[in-house]
Amino acid sequence: SGTDEHGLKIQQAAAAAGTSPPELCERVSGLFHQALTQAAVSFTDFTRTSEPRHQRAVRHFWGALRDGGALYKGSYEGWYCTPEECFLPESQLAERRDAQGHPCKVSLETGHQVHWTKEENYMFRLSAFRDPLQKWLRDNPHAISPDPFYQHVLRWLEEDLPDLSVSRERSRLQWGIPVPSDSTQTIYVWVDALVNYLSVVGYPETHGEWWPAAHHVVGKDILKFHAVYWPALLMAAGLAPPERIFVHSHWTVRGQKMSKSLGNVIDPFACIGRYTVDGFRYFLLRQGVPERDCDYYDEKVVKLVNSELADALGGLLNRSTALSINPSNTYPCFSESCFPKILDYRGTKAMGRASAEDYEFVASVASLPLQVASYFEGFQIYKALECIALCVRQTNSFFQRHKPWKLNRKDPAEKLWLDTIIHITLECLRVYGTLLQPVIPHTADKLLSRLAVEPEERGLSSLTFLPRYNGKPCPFEGRQLGPDTGILFQRLEKSRQHQIETKKL
Repeated sequence: SGTDEHGLKIQQAAAAAGTSPPELCERVSGLFHQALTQAAVSFTDFTRTSEPRHQRAVRHFWGALRDGGALYKGSYEGWYCTPEECFLPESQLAERRDAQGHPCKVSLETGHQVHWTKEENYMFRLSAFRDPLQKWLRDNPHAISPDPFYQHVLRWLEEDLPDLSVSRERSRLQWGIPVPSDSTQTIYVWVDALVNYLSVVGYPETHGEWWPAAHHVVGKDILKFHAVYWPALLMAAGLAPPERIFVHSHWTVRGQKMSKSLGNVIDPFACIGRYTVDGFRYFLLRQGVPERDCDYYDEKVVKLVNSELADALGGLLNRSTALSINPSNTYPCFSESCFPKILDYRGTKAMGRASAEDYEFVASVASLPLQVASYFEGFQIYKALECIALCVRQTNSFFQRHKPWKLNRKDPAEKLWLDTIIHITLECLRVYGTLLQPVIPHTADKLLSRLAVEPEERGLSSLTFLPRYNGKPCPFEGRQLGPDTGILFQRLEKSRQHQIETKKL
């Protein structure tokens, strides 16, 4: 992760705040670093584009573009949007009035004001890369996903693809990397920023160990920079485009776009305090669909997190480890006579004490790890969590269906079935806890520790479900469970504002 720190927008924001660009970047970069740490997001590197290692990489990259004949000096004029740091064509502009009531032009997509700018800049021969870009995408249909964004980029490549201005006059923009051998120009902020993907893997010396096996995760608003400009720049510098570009949409608040003017910008620190780190992460990943904008509001978070984490998952753990039905506090034994192995569960009648529905349920959980791994790999995390939530509900139904609390532990036959029910339930919970580790790390750790699953037994690659059903030994059978640390996930309270609104209705 990291922060993109150069450009006119930063230069102007620093001036307005009465500080210098480096001081502003130090403060803002620190906030991003803090937010990631607080949200339990780990990173191998936190790169800042104002760092010497990055500036060196950018100068080398510029040299590769120049030496390859991809740059030329030319006069450029057009409507420049400072907040977006790009020139916009007339087709992407609308007429509005500014705060003083004067007519002005704004970006159709963001509403930011644009200004007519005429400069002598270095230009990049983007127009020469239409065919190579189209070929790259045709040969790699999964290079950009989800598919609607891939199709969107293909349509862009059928439109006019003018050459790109890749520098700004130094007199206008001082906060940036000077163009090598031309101190009158500053490298365009997007060229500078995109090179961070190379500088972080050791460009220009050791990047070959990683590149091009890079996967970028980007917002839909910066898709053109990543899926058109960046691959073209890489090709011009003699490098391959990244392997995958995963694109995500935006969050709205009660159906409205987040904006400072509306006062509806959501503070992630406040959300972590309100819903806990795991609760907030679970909501964002469970409800965040990359293909379309998703809506956030407090009641929605509370309802989802209480239903799926506190009640369904937490309730299942509490019920299946209760001393009243598992007085020895162990991982009980599985009985093959109660739940015999069958080759095809479809159309099967009841066997032993197990019903046809039970066989179907066990098959669902057995297929879950591969299903989840496939969805994680394809950046469809919401679908993976949907599958886990469905299996958690099925496990609760299994437990409820057989009512283990009504079975008599003193009767040997009943005890075998009682232990088998609990064994299957704990095996399900072990699978869910293992698969949920990347999403809700603290809650998953608490769950697995309660089941006495050791740290080295929590890997996704070695995850097997219900080995005793397949005639193999289960390393957990007979093991003493971990200490009871109480409720797995504390239910969230409804916000006072929502309670007031509900009373009004």
